[in-house]
Amino acid sequence: MDKSKQEIVIASATAPELNSRREFMKQTGAVLGAAGIMSMVPMGTRAAAWAAGSDAPELKTVNVGFIPLTDCASVILASVMKFDEKYGIKINLSKEASWAAVRDKLVNGELHAAHVLYGLIYGVQLGIGGQKKDMSIMMTLNNNGQAITLSNQLKDKGATTGPTLKKLLDSEKRDYTFAQTFPTGTHAMWLNYWLASQDINPLTDVKNITVPPPQMVANMRVGNMDGFCVGEPWNNRAIYDKIGFTAVTTQDIWKDHPEKVLGSTAEFTQKYPNTARALMMAVLEASKYIDDMANRRKVAEIIADKSYVNCPVDVIDQRLEGKYEDGLGKKWNDPNYMKFCNNGAVNFPYLSDGMWFMTQHKRWGLLKEDPDYLGVAKKVNQVELYKQAASQVKVAIPKDVMRTSKLIDGTVWDGKDPKKYAASFKIKA
Repeated sequence: MDKSKQEIVIASATAPELNSRREFMKQTGAVLGAAGIMSMVPMGTRAAAWAAGSDAPELKTVNVGFIPLTDCASVILASVMKFDEKYGIKINLSKEASWAAVRDKLVNGELHAAHVLYGLIYGVQLGIGGQKKDMSIMMTLNNNGQAITLSNQLKDKGATTGPTLKKLLDSEKRDYTFAQTFPTGTHAMWLNYWLASQDINPLTDVKNITVPPPQMVANMRVGNMDGFCVGEPWNNRAIYDKIGFTAVTTQDIWKDHPEKVLGSTAEFTQKYPNTARALMMAVLEASKYIDDMANRRKVAEIIADKSYVNCPVDVIDQRLEGKYEDGLGKKWNDPNYMKFCNNGAVNFPYLSDGMWFMTQHKRWGLLKEDPDYLGVAKKVNQVELYKQAASQVKVAIPKDVMRTSKLIDGTVWDGKDPKKYAASFKIKA
């Protein structure tokens, strides 16, 4: 700890029982460590010390990957609007072609962190579908804002809802193909969950394939799939291109569901904790900016650039502002649009969120045995690191690491008995 930082700490603490400043720092440091000492300092003073002292980021440049989706916005804005520089780092953005590429680059260290699917991080942690490696979820990036799109060919056959799709599948025996973006990811779980809630087995009643998000619309256009689950703007783009319609939004499957996260290897958060905090603080600042609806048009204009999402501004902005139409004539303002902060309710890495994805991995046979649901979630979700970052940027921190939600099929998820929950579904592997 340098002299200036010692002066800050000592000025904010009293220790009459100690004979010298040196002895005070020695004893306090031994008991509390640097983080503990800093917790004794008033927040404003602590922020000044952060940049000047040993809590400064270990890395100046942070390589952060993203996939072209509306929900990459907070990572993009953190760089473009220089929130990163405010916290002593520079985000080097890396546009990736697929979630498999994001996974591989995180694991091999080419990327320090990424905008990434919640379930992908848990898949790597548990060794599902690739190399097993200890991973970290620093924060959740967004809730809501994905959808399931069906092709106009299905509409022409009268299949526009879950029940009518089920009726068509039962009456016309051919291979119907549905796409998601990564086998352990969020979109695979939303697609599987919705199909099963309509009494359609996603493993046996349809063909289930993996397609990168930006390629969904092109593949549907040439007839390679009957439906897909993906993030925006690609569902709205299918309507814009007149090739598909929205059957259901993911917020209708689970209101305020967890979606993308700021993910990394555990090695990154352990080796570079100050850098991780600085990155989280920059992204939290961007998240607050995006959640001001007055800024959303500007956000759409920034991320529409070919360097980022590469999609018309209006296609992005419409659903980013919560203005929905389904391609079948229905229009509505959705109060459960894509949220990026919601005063921290979005960003907190709830342990129950991570546990839910593991229950679904078990449900669909990706996990052969029940893991230690709570133990794994505590290891992956960096709750304490998040609290440190959130407190610095004045983002509220929820009191509980678990939350309760009711999903489209009426089941309630609260994280209390994950093994029982995973086994409770009628349709499963």
